[in-house]
Amino acid sequence: MTSEQCDLILSGKYLLPDNKQENVLLDAAVAVTGDTIMAIGSKDDILARHTARTRIHTDHGLIMPGLINTHTHAPMAAFRGLADDLPLMTWLEKHIFPVETRWTPEMIYQSSLLSLAEMIKSGTTSFCDMYLFSKEVARATEKSGMRAWIGEVLYDFPSPCYGELENGFAYMEELFQHYADHPLISITTDPHAVYTCSPELLSRLGQTAADHNSLYIIHLAENQAEIDTCRERFSCSPVEHLDKLGLLGEKTLAAHCVMVTDAEIELLAERKVKVSHCQESNMKLASGTAPVVKMLNAGVLVSIGTDGAASNNDVDMFGEMNTVAKVHKAARMDPTAMTAEQTLSAATLGGAEALLADKTCGTLAVGKKADLIVLDMNQPHLTPLYNIPSHLVYAARGADVLHSVVNGQLLMENRTLLTLDEAEILDTMRSIAQTISRYGKD
Repeated sequence: MTSEQCDLILSGKYLLPDNKQENVLLDAAVAVTGDTIMAIGSKDDILARHTARTRIHTDHGLIMPGLINTHTHAPMAAFRGLADDLPLMTWLEKHIFPVETRWTPEMIYQSSLLSLAEMIKSGTTSFCDMYLFSKEVARATEKSGMRAWIGEVLYDFPSPCYGELENGFAYMEELFQHYADHPLISITTDPHAVYTCSPELLSRLGQTAADHNSLYIIHLAENQAEIDTCRERFSCSPVEHLDKLGLLGEKTLAAHCVMVTDAEIELLAERKVKVSHCQESNMKLASGTAPVVKMLNAGVLVSIGTDGAASNNDVDMFGEMNTVAKVHKAARMDPTAMTAEQTLSAATLGGAEALLADKTCGTLAVGKKADLIVLDMNQPHLTPLYNIPSHLVYAARGADVLHSVVNGQLLMENRTLLTLDEAEILDTMRSIAQTISRYGKD
């Protein structure tokens, strides 16, 4: 029998193509050609049928879909631990916004590299980022090889990146044009929030999203202060405000949605709005706990995000899954709430669906892009092994990830980054941190 040539074969003890224990394959392998999965099956069968330019076998390895982080601010890794234990608005207005005025494009680029290195090493293969100087975030992402949805945040006041608002729209247009046909980077339209964007700006950005067929991504109903401010200005809640403006739809990705009523949950479901749930950030800033179980029961698509490392303080999606599953059990006094399989789905296929990319990634299947990770299950905290989704949500850590592949390219092998220079990134960020530390003394 003639074997078929492929670029990469990964094999291991286990292969989990989706979120369900019943679909686990033992002694399995995946064959990749170019950017695409060409075969999944038993190791013996794959090796008999395919010859690979590169083959990686992990005796106790678990091959699974890469995790998808649907809400983060990559450059904010530079602010990790800078202003902790503060209310959201105090944190933003007294600490984060002032420091952001001192950003330079190079600082953004280097800080993004730090966050990307952390994401790769903890199992994330795709992320959705909204922040400032997004050209630099995209440049860092290109270097890393990760898959990403990236947008420049716009708001009513001048930005440290583009200055006056009109410049922001020009900046966005340049992003859309530059990345129009990029295989890994998609540009999004990103109003910051209802309390920082006028109705006119929100609507104008809605038209921009429609013109470019992009996602419309916004912080929404994050805490009580946002609700109170919106009611004071517009006599309605943030969700109602966006709906009146015609901005709730299937391409709207709303981050947080902590303060939403039952009626608003039904509205989000009816409008097919996607939600990015950022539990650890919401806990740390004492914003509350989003009613995720109610959302899921109502048919709202819920994905998981870490938020930025300034309010989390990491971008480890394994840690985020652990928190999400446990918090909702406690909040509802129901141990059956947010099962391991539900939570794992939110961090994989749910993320892909939120980004309208479920035909591309989120599960492992022939014809999909090769976005996958391999974990070392030969660990004390992962032994014995009865149920893989359970271990992934309740026991696994980002540090258990050995290998990472995105779009068919190896980004990490045996915990060594292949596209990024980890030591150089860490040295550079220590220097940048010294500069940031001096800002408060100027």
